[in-house]
Amino acid sequence: MRTTLNLPDKLVRDAMKASHQRTKTAVIITALQELVRKSRLQGIRDFKGRVDLDIDLDALRKRA
Repeated sequence: MRTTLNLPDKLVRDAMKASHQRTKTAVIITALQELVRKSRLQGIRDFKGRVDLDIDLDALRKRA
């Protein structure tokens, strides 16, 4: 998808250096992927303590 954006030059340059990306497009794609990844991880973290797993860790360790 082609999109026109007004981005601060210094911010884009800093992002390119930090991410070791060569193009502005690659920086934007990397940033968007990271945003989505962090959002999904937060969604998983929200389940902490809510899911009751009946797992015997000792039995699992002995099985391997």
